[in-house]
Amino acid sequence: MSQTTAQTSSGAGQILSVPALLERNALRFATRPAYREKEFGIWQSWTWAETAEEIEALALGFLNLGIAEGDFIAIIGRNRPTLYWSMVAAQCVGAVPVPIYQDSGAEEMAYVLEHCGAAYVVAGDQEQVDKVIEVKDQLPNLKHVIYVDPRGLRKYDHHQLHQYSHVQEQGRAARDEFSGDLAARKAKLTYDSTCVMLYTSGTTGRPKGVVLSNRNVIETAKNAAEFDTLSEREEILSYLPMAWVGDFIFSLGQAYWCGFCVNCPESEDTMMTDLREIGPTYFFAPPRVFEGQLTNVMIRMEDASPFKRRMFHYFLNYARKVGGLILDGKPVAFMDRLKYALGNILVYGPLKDTLGYGRIRVGYTAGEAIGPEIFDFYRSLGINLKQLYGQTEATVFITLQPDGEVRADTVGVPAPDVEIKIDATGEIFYRSPGTFVEYYKNADSTASTKDAEGWVATGDAGFIEESSGHLRIIDRAKDVGKMADGAMFAPKYVENKLKFYPDILEAVLFGNGRDHCVAFINIDLTAVGNWAERNNIAYASYQELAQHPRVLETIKAHVEAVNVSVAQDEMLSGCQVHRFVVLHKELDADDGEMTRTRKVRRRIVEEKFADIIAALYDGSEQIATRTEVTYEDGRKGAISAVLTCVDAKVQSSFTQMVAAE
Repeated sequence: MSQTTAQTSSGAGQILSVPALLERNALRFATRPAYREKEFGIWQSWTWAETAEEIEALALGFLNLGIAEGDFIAIIGRNRPTLYWSMVAAQCVGAVPVPIYQDSGAEEMAYVLEHCGAAYVVAGDQEQVDKVIEVKDQLPNLKHVIYVDPRGLRKYDHHQLHQYSHVQEQGRAARDEFSGDLAARKAKLTYDSTCVMLYTSGTTGRPKGVVLSNRNVIETAKNAAEFDTLSEREEILSYLPMAWVGDFIFSLGQAYWCGFCVNCPESEDTMMTDLREIGPTYFFAPPRVFEGQLTNVMIRMEDASPFKRRMFHYFLNYARKVGGLILDGKPVAFMDRLKYALGNILVYGPLKDTLGYGRIRVGYTAGEAIGPEIFDFYRSLGINLKQLYGQTEATVFITLQPDGEVRADTVGVPAPDVEIKIDATGEIFYRSPGTFVEYYKNADSTASTKDAEGWVATGDAGFIEESSGHLRIIDRAKDVGKMADGAMFAPKYVENKLKFYPDILEAVLFGNGRDHCVAFINIDLTAVGNWAERNNIAYASYQELAQHPRVLETIKAHVEAVNVSVAQDEMLSGCQVHRFVVLHKELDADDGEMTRTRKVRRRIVEEKFADIIAALYDGSEQIATRTEVTYEDGRKGAISAVLTCVDAKVQSSFTQMVAAE
């Protein structure tokens, strides 16, 4: 292998488990807030000392229920302190917490519960309890279900069903009986004890259970916190799925290492309001969140007065010129700084406050590549948004972007203690303290992913820049291919450029082995619906709006603008979109077309809509198609549509332009 680089740091001292971190925080940060939760419009708060007491009561209740060392405890529900406490309480008694995506269907949930052999479930509310009960016959190891919110559950059979608060009360009552046992179990925990098991999103098959140790979680949390000088004074908003490694490391790993406060919103619907109220100093979001907020901003500006619109776009265009330079501490002329400061008073500051980003000191995006235009938009406002590259198997962190070295086209340098190398095919490998222990019950996959020396194959293709040492990601290795003429095919690059436009929610590019590329596009119903309302265009459904001639013309203009940009890239100029369709439905995790973290399952989409792809390539002007869909209540149905295939103008490639000159 070639191209190897690394950064190192010291060890994490004598703290060997998350419960040990809790004990430290309960003494060191006793009166500082550890958790807040908004309920019924009111923020409730718990200090670190109170948090330790709540977790101890639950752990004693777990012992009273008979939870044994090594048992798996599934945790399902929205982000709330009680469920984070459940994960730590499970660790305290030597059990293994297994968070599950709360929007999983009953059958998806059944697979994870059966695969790990969960003996206990902590569920947030009636909805999650009902899903567990629905698949209970498939779960021979299941003993008890504990629920947090009692609404709707009073008349259920409670022989194996227990209210969370009652389990805590029973634990407090049994303190004299079990406190010695609890202390003994916590004393057994080591750096190599299992901290959590997280399931992968399953883009190519069944999700795999990734076993992470205390060493993995504490070392990576410590290294990343020191990299960005995080402290106990940070405030974060925990709103991303608890089953996702990103939330686990930010809301539990780093929160416990640093001792900062985790704020849980009241609901998904109130998230934006709660974000503004908290004003986090440390923020993490996947690209789709930043894309959605940019869409909302642009929609609101369309409804603003002409003067406000002109002022907004004037200062925004100026911010794109100098905002990033000022943020990175680069030389900028005095008058330019003065003009930017005026823009900050009139536009940037109020906009950041509206978004809830006014206090952000460090922000990260990861999970998917973010479009450079979107990335630069936020940085131009003075928001210190950075990219990181990571995986569940790495306990998130593989690379990080140092302040002053933030670029849209790279994902930074190796995180502390991480080694990276690129093999002859361009695939990225890493080795670090965060490297996962194993895939649970899957020795073959473990061996094929992690070799005897601890090097992990990421499945991503990229290269390390010789001049800067930064890593550039091209695409998923399995998605990178060749066009018929030998030019590189890397779909994510083009898809991210398309998703910069507020009208476009999702894009999927095809072209591997072909002589040109075609694309599927999902419109953003919020943005396009708002446009239709302003222009007095009536529509009865997403499907009808998606095929409206004026919508197709607008999307065509976006595609052709992206083609102009792509044509200027020497390596990827062959990936311009020649034809496209606006799909009749949004790609959906319930229909298997996306993962729960909203990553496109490219192969499934390609197979499911093969007739549409064929029409795009054979020159058809329209295609009649029928697609099976899953409704919110789990029922299956089908929708039929006639889709228009749209031709887009392409540009001369970079090579052709150079030759012409």
